[in-house]
Amino acid sequence: MAVFVAISVVLALAVLAAVLWPLRRQSPVLLPVAVLGMALASFALYSIVGTPAALAPAATQAPTTLDEAIVALEATLKRNPNEPEGWRLLGRSYAAQERLAEAQDAFAEAVKLMPDEPTLLVEAAQSRLYANPQRLMDAEGVALLERALAIDPGHQRALWFLGVAQRQAQQPAEAARTWESLMSLVDPAAARSLRVQIDAARTDAGLPPLATEPEGRATATDSPVLTVKVALDDEFASRADLPDDAVVFVIARVPGSPMPVAVERHALRDLPLSVTLDDSDSLMPTRKLSSLDEVEVLSRISVSGDASRQEGDLESAVVTVMLPTTEEIRLVLGPANN
Repeated sequence: MAVFVAISVVLALAVLAAVLWPLRRQSPVLLPVAVLGMALASFALYSIVGTPAALAPAATQAPTTLDEAIVALEATLKRNPNEPEGWRLLGRSYAAQERLAEAQDAFAEAVKLMPDEPTLLVEAAQSRLYANPQRLMDAEGVALLERALAIDPGHQRALWFLGVAQRQAQQPAEAARTWESLMSLVDPAAARSLRVQIDAARTDAGLPPLATEPEGRATATDSPVLTVKVALDDEFASRADLPDDAVVFVIARVPGSPMPVAVERHALRDLPLSVTLDDSDSLMPTRKLSSLDEVEVLSRISVSGDASRQEGDLESAVVTVMLPTTEEIRLVLGPANN
């Protein structure tokens, strides 16, 4: 209950501050007065029409400023440290006050308790970037971003910050590729700004500016870009005990990148199977198979049904293919590749 109250107070004060922020331009003094006034008015209204007895233990000690609310949340988390959302809110509050090192530590605690929440992972990586005196993303921050993208390959902020990290690491071609995958996910205004960053990275990498539409390459209406045959290793199949609801993914990706360019999903019972990967299987309009010169092709049996690799999944060997090609690619799923 104490954690809930502390978080509620911080959130209430933060929301009121955001709503009333335009008043700051007219009167810097009026903003905090208005925030506290509305907060107290809200509490008074609740005491009349709500159930004030439910909050009685905390009401007598309710913080009246954001600083006091943060102190209360800190104290609450000392008593109840296993509250990931509390640590997350504390990290955000520290960041708002530019207490950057403390924000980094708070987000790290949240990640320990909630390690598979992609937005939290990105927030933790961002806190490491801002806490660094040179504003550089360190190796641990990059690892957090990569974990977020393994869970959610289309996470926009993760893609943006990964591109930033690659740019800082003097990897302009990789940064351009990462940001290009964002183009279809953002609104037109953001895409125009993003194109400027992409073209700058491509120039540093010795590449031409990003074309509006790829030219001179095959499309989904032409012959298939990739023909892939997937099968289980015979010996392994005779003794394997795979769940009936396991899923088979056939994946094409840019070499050296964990993010798929094209994917098809099939049931395990469909093996052996033959599929064609073309532009209709591409995940993003700005990154199509027909626009690439080279891809890595692999297959994965996913026990969880998740496209990102999990413990217990089975993968084929990776085959690198130059495009375009008419040759059939053969993938074999077996323990020798894992």
